[in-house]
Amino acid sequence: MAIDMEQFHQVFFEESFEGLDVMETGLLNLDNGEADDEEINTIFRAAHSIKGGSGTFGFQAIADFTHIMETLLDEVRDGIRELNHSAINVLLKSVDCLRMMMTAASDGSDVNDDEVKINFDALQTILGAENTSAPVAAKTVAVAADNAAKAWKISFSPHKNFMQFGNDPIRVIRELSTLGSLSGQVDTSKVPDFSDLNPEDMFLSWDLQLKGDASKAAIDDVFAWVEDESDISVSELKSAEASVSQPVAAPVTQAAQPIEKKTTTTAAAEKKEKAAVSSSIRVGIDKIDDLINMVGELVITQSMLSMLGEDFNMSRLEKLQEGLIQLDRHTRELQESVMQIRMVPISFTFSRFPRMVRDLSEKLGKNIELVMHGENTELDKTVIEKIGDPLVHLVRNSIDHGIEMPEARIAAGKPKVGTIQLNAFHRGGNIVIEITDDGKGIDKEVIYNKGVEKGLVEAGAKLADQQIYDLLFNPGFSTATEITDVSGRGVGMDVVKKNIMSLGGAIETHSVKGQGSIFSIRLPLTLAILDGQSVAVGGDNYIIPLVSIVESVQPKKEQLNMVAGKGETYKLRDEYLPILRVCDLFNIPDAKAKKLEDGLLVVVEADGKHFGVFVDDLLGQQQVVIKSLESNYKRIEGISGATILGDGSVALILDIPGLIRMSD
Repeated sequence: MAIDMEQFHQVFFEESFEGLDVMETGLLNLDNGEADDEEINTIFRAAHSIKGGSGTFGFQAIADFTHIMETLLDEVRDGIRELNHSAINVLLKSVDCLRMMMTAASDGSDVNDDEVKINFDALQTILGAENTSAPVAAKTVAVAADNAAKAWKISFSPHKNFMQFGNDPIRVIRELSTLGSLSGQVDTSKVPDFSDLNPEDMFLSWDLQLKGDASKAAIDDVFAWVEDESDISVSELKSAEASVSQPVAAPVTQAAQPIEKKTTTTAAAEKKEKAAVSSSIRVGIDKIDDLINMVGELVITQSMLSMLGEDFNMSRLEKLQEGLIQLDRHTRELQESVMQIRMVPISFTFSRFPRMVRDLSEKLGKNIELVMHGENTELDKTVIEKIGDPLVHLVRNSIDHGIEMPEARIAAGKPKVGTIQLNAFHRGGNIVIEITDDGKGIDKEVIYNKGVEKGLVEAGAKLADQQIYDLLFNPGFSTATEITDVSGRGVGMDVVKKNIMSLGGAIETHSVKGQGSIFSIRLPLTLAILDGQSVAVGGDNYIIPLVSIVESVQPKKEQLNMVAGKGETYKLRDEYLPILRVCDLFNIPDAKAKKLEDGLLVVVEADGKHFGVFVDDLLGQQQVVIKSLESNYKRIEGISGATILGDGSVALILDIPGLIRMSD
C-alpha cells in the first residue's frame, strides 16, 4: 500500500519555516561580524535540510531555488568565497523569497514567479562573479575544469515493491538532476498489459548519464534512501564514451521552476484558511512527564473515591472529604500543567525584529541598535500569534518617528547610534512588553494641537499627559509632515490599540521630549482562563475580568450627578465616573437594584479612563474557563465570551470596552 506523503507536509513546512528563521538570524550575525564557522555551518545545514525535504515531498521549485543558495553557502563554508554586505543582502532577500514560496506551497496560493526569477538570477550572478583572490580563483577554475570532464553512467532499476515503501523514482531523478546535466532513457519493456497492471507496483527502470562536477559520493547520497529497494550501479565514463542521450522522461531541469499556479476555488480557499490556523507547539519532555504524573495522581484519587462510594456510610465522611480535597488539588495542578504546555517563549515574536530594524534603518539612513531582554518570558501561544502585528507597528514608529537622523543626534549631544529596546517581563498575573527608544520623544503640544484641529479635543481643554498620548491611537491621527511608505498616513496605531484590547490587554505611553519614549503593553498570560469577579444582575450572573477592576463601592445618592448629553455620573473622590447600568444595556427587567443606592458600583478601567458598572450584588472571585460565544452562537456586543459555573449554569463574561461603546 502506497504511503500518502501529504500527511507529513505540515511538519515539513513548520520545520522549514524554523530553518528559514535560523538562516535569517545567522546571516544577520554574519553581517554584524558576530558569526563564526559554526554559525556558517548552521546556515548551510538549514538550507540543506530544506532542499532535501522539498525534493522528497515533490516541491521541486523550492528544492531548485534552495540548491543554488546551498551551493553559494558551501563555497563560503569551504573558504572559497567570502560574503560581503551586498551578498548577505541578496541571501536575506532569497530567504524572504523562499518563505514566500513555502507559504504558497502550504496554502495553495499563487507564487510570484517574477520575484523568484529576480532572486534566482541575483544568486547566479554572485556565483558567476570573479573572485578577487588569484590563488582561490585559479583553484576554482582548475577544479571546475577537472570536474567538467567527468561523466557518470547510472543504472537505476527499482524493485517491484519500490513504491510500497513510500518511495517515488521521479523524486530521486529530480534530486539527481541538481548535481549536473542529466540525460538518459527509460526502459518500459517490463510493463505488463493493462489488465494485469497493478498501479502500486514498479515496472520501469532508467539508464542515465550525468555530466558535471558531481562526485560518486554525492551520487550515492541521492540513492541512500532507496538502495535497499532498487538495483543501482554507478560508473565513470571516459570522455569518448559520453554520448548525447534523450532527455529523461521526467522534469529534471536545474533552473528554478515556478510553482504551478492553481485556480482559486472554494476547496483551495478552505485549504488556505486551514493552513493559516493550523499550528502546533513543541513541548519539552519534562512538561509531558509532569502532565503524565498529574494524570496518574488523578486516577489514583478517582479510584479511591470510587471505592468509598461503593459502600458509603457516615463513618467514612471524613475520608470522603479528604478525597475531595485531594481531587481539587490534583485538578488544579493538572490545569496548571496543561496551561504550561501552551506557554511558549516570546522570543518567537522578538526574532522577527533584528531583520526589520536592520532593513528599515538602512532604508532611512539611520544608525540603530536593537537590544532585547526577557526573550525567554513565556505566555500563551494564542497571545504570541496575535501580538506580533501590534509590536511591528510600534517598532516601525519608533524607527521612523522616534530615532533621529545621525546628524541630529550628534547635534543634540547624543550618540550617533540610536537604541531601541524590547523588554518582556512578568508583573502580577500579566506580562508586560515595553518598546523603548532614546529618540526625540513625543511633542505633547503638537499632538494636542492636532487633536483640536481634528475635533477630538475642545480648544482650551486641560488634558493629562496620558490623555494626550491616547490621541495617537485615534483612527487617521498622524503628526507626520510627509507621507512615506514606512508611516505617515495615520493607519496602524488605532489597529494596534484595538488588537491589544481584543486580547484583554492595555497600552500606556510615557515620553520625555528630547530623551525618548516608552510604549508599555500589558497582556494576560493566557486567553483560555481568566480571573473574574462574579456579579448578579436580576436572576443572571455575569463575570467581570479582574484585570479591569479598580475597586468596588457602595454608592451614595448625594454623589450621583446628571450631566447634559452624558447621562449619569458618580463623583468618586475628585473624579466623575460615567455609569454603565448593565440592566439597561442588556434589557434585564427583573434587576433588583433600580436606585443607585440599592446596588453596587464596580469601578473599571478602559482606554485610560474609569467607569462605574452598576450591578445588584457581588458574588465572589473565581477562575473561569472562557468559551467562545461567537463560534457557538453569534457575536454579541458587550459580551466577550461565556463560562460554565460550578452549579452547571452559564455566566456571560462582560467585555468592558464593548459596554462603553454600547453606552455612547
